[in-house]
Formats: sequence, C-alpha cells, structure tokens
Amino acid sequence: MSVLEIRDLHVTVETDEGTTPILNGVTLTIRTGETHAIMGPNGSGKSTLAYTIAGHPKYTVTEGSITFDGQDVLAMTVDERARAGVFLAMQYPVEIPGVTVTNFLRTAKTAIEGEAPALRTWTKDVKEAMKNLRMDSKFAQRNVNEGFSGGEKKRHEILQLELLKPKIAVLDETDSGLDVDALKIVSEGVNRAKEATGLGVLLITHYTRILRYIRPDFVHVMVAGRIAEEGGPELADRLESEGYDRYLEPADATDA
Repeated sequence: MSVLEIRDLHVTVETDEGTTPILNGVTLTIRTGETHAIMGPNGSGKSTLAYTIAGHPKYTVTEGSITFDGQDVLAMTVDERARAGVFLAMQYPVEIPGVTVTNFLRTAKTAIEGEAPALRTWTKDVKEAMKNLRMDSKFAQRNVNEGFSGGEKKRHEILQLELLKPKIAVLDETDSGLDVDALKIVSEGVNRAKEATGLGVLLITHYTRILRYIRPDFVHVMVAGRIAEEGGPELADRLESEGYDRYLEPADATDA
C-alpha cells in the first residue's frame, strides 16, 4: 500500500495584489485503493491543492508537508513525482505542437519505467485502451491535444492514466465540459485503472454527477483553503441538495 500524506499545508500565490494565501492548513491522507472526492465552491483552493501536489512552480508552500511513502514530495522535481507514482489529470490539458500522442505516451512510459516498453505489446495496449475510451485510432498520430475537443482532451488524460499506471491519481475537475456519454466513458476508464492496479484517487469536482459513476470512499468539503467537513458518500448527496451556503460567511454567501 502506498500513502500520500498532506499535513497542515499552507500555500500562497503571487497576484497583482501581492502574495495571496490560498491553502490555509490542509491535512489529508490518501491510500492506494481509496477514492477521495474534494468538493467546494469556486475559489476554495481545490485546484491549488492539485497543482501543489504535482509541483507547479506558480505555488509556494510556506508551511506544512507532503510525503509519499515517507519521501518528501516537496523536495522532488515534477518528473521525480511522476516517476514515484503521482499522476495529475489537468482541468485544462495543454497542447503540445509537434509531439504526436504515440510518441508522447511511449516517451512518458519509458521515463517512468526506466526502459522503453516492448513495441508489440505496447502497441496492443495503446490500441485496446483507446478502443475502451472510444477514441478513434487516428488520434494516435495527431499532436497532443492540438485541435482536440474538451471531451477528447479529457479522454486522452484518462488514456495516459490507464497506460502509465500510477499509484495515486489527482483528477482536477475531469468532469468539466463533458456531456453525459463522455462522462460515463471517462469514469469507466478511471474505474478500470483502479480495478487493474489498486490506484488511489483524489477526485476534485464541483458536482455530484461524476460521483454516480466513480463512487468515493471519502468526501471532503474545502472552503477558504481548509477542509471544512469530511464524511462518506452521503455527504456529497447532502451537498447536492443543500449547496455550500452553510459553510460560508454571510458576506461570502451574498457575493456568491
């Protein structure tokens, strides 16, 4: 079992107004085989948590720690975190002109494993994963995310997840911009990856619709950079009917 531990995490970001605190003491433990959902209103720090785990240079950790199997994640480079088994599916996947999906995937797999996968087996695995995600095989020869629709970009993220086989996956609003069919296909991909490898999942979302397909073991409500409440799947159901107003200060609720 692998464990990602976040302890009293404080994070700031530089804005036009100066140094702005975003996370204000987040504590969270994610183990392989578990699915955690983080929910909360806009601006609560959910995506900041995801990118801090992955190592985005925009965010500065001022206090607290992140460890993965006892190793100091904050001391690792971005690629070292990926090789250790931490995966990020981005809310807005970037385009990489000049790099085909095929080359990108095989290069990533080689970097993680330390050696190139056997070509025949790898080609078969890629084709099967693309078929399961209902991706046209022609996508393999296109440049990464270039000209892809929002749904196609999200399927490509899950294609990476299934092929790279990380230990912990952070999914930042993977459901945003997906229609009903694409949401189901993407969710099934996450579930396949978890079943195949015992993946641990940290799923960041505003809405409960994806939780109908990816059932969380734990639900955490993030407000103003802190975990305001924790519970099981029933907490997500309550949020669906009640919203976040009860967590907000009166002025915040008015602004929202």
